[in-house]
Amino acid sequence: MKFFVDTADVDEIRELNEMGLLDGVTTNPSLIMKAGRDIMEVTKEICAIVDGPVSAEVTATDYDGMMSQAAVLAGIANNICIKLPLTMDGLKACKALTSDGHKTNVTLCFSANQALLAAKAGATFISPFIGRIDDMAVDGMELIAEIRKIYDNYGFTTEILAASIRSVNHVKDAALIGADVATVPPATLKALVKHPLTDKGLDAFLADWAKTGQEIG
Repeated sequence: MKFFVDTADVDEIRELNEMGLLDGVTTNPSLIMKAGRDIMEVTKEICAIVDGPVSAEVTATDYDGMMSQAAVLAGIANNICIKLPLTMDGLKACKALTSDGHKTNVTLCFSANQALLAAKAGATFISPFIGRIDDMAVDGMELIAEIRKIYDNYGFTTEILAASIRSVNHVKDAALIGADVATVPPATLKALVKHPLTDKGLDAFLADWAKTGQEIG
């Protein structure tokens, strides 16, 4: 599974990238607002840090507006992935941009039918929102499983990018089902390493080592 980090915080991105954990980055208008920086400036900085795709989202809702904004965003760096809403205009823009050689991420997916349309339009990535589906008392992982089945049935190359991830269990379950990518907040990605038995074992090893009175080096 590929890991994308869902943030516009360049310090967090740089730290995780230096650890070799990142395959890409996703941003959205809310994350840009949280960063408090100019979208062009911060996106360019992020693209210089990571080699993988960096999703930058259009804010227009009509086809012409999306295409105009996509041209601006695509000019930031070669690894920009244009993020588009799952609407008819968004799918039209997806088809046009993909045909021109751009990577695309179709976002705000909440049904398998929507994911099917995105794949037909040639999306590079489809972003089903797990956590928001869970908020409606429905298991978001069922959507990931449905999309995986449909894509495998017909050989679609669109990658399933599990989004709106709220917990380490979301990451594990998405990986078990076969999502290609998980985009996670930095804190969740770091939490994957944690386990109480790891901490307990390390404490025991260190305590025993201290009793030996030895040093390495």
